[in-house]
Amino acid sequence: MFLQKYKIVIGGTLGAGKINAIQSLSKTSVLSIESINIDSPSTPQNLNRVLIDYGEVQLDEGVVVGLYATPTDHIDYIGAKLCADAIGAVILIDHTQKTSIEDLEMYADSFKNHVDNILVGITHTDQDPQQLLKKYRNWLSMRDESIPLFAVDT
Repeated sequence: MFLQKYKIVIGGTLGAGKINAIQSLSKTSVLSIESINIDSPSTPQNLNRVLIDYGEVQLDEGVVVGLYATPTDHIDYIGAKLCADAIGAVILIDHTQKTSIEDLEMYADSFKNHVDNILVGITHTDQDPQQLLKKYRNWLSMRDESIPLFAVDT
């Protein structure tokens, strides 16, 4: 039996469902890691807290897939580190947010710099059933993107 560790990174805004997704998929307890940025002066205004959530899915023959939720505000720096050697990324977009298209653009552009396999999950579609996925499909089409897009329930 060959044990291989794979990694999938999940990104999205606060409340998009990153932690719920990991909790529903993980066979182990979800581990949340909080860190304080000590590179900046240690005044309360300059402290940056970074939260990363981790879970695991075990597939057949002992294959383990690590699931990492990126911190919302640190996608460019921390997300880049987490994406190193990742087999893919999932972007979760909260459909109820007025900035959902801007959020999708920011996360898609950020992840495209670090990982090849990306898919998008649109959450909270039950709370705003208007147009559902049409605006996201239009955005992808205008950018000539071929990213898989799904409505998901986290």
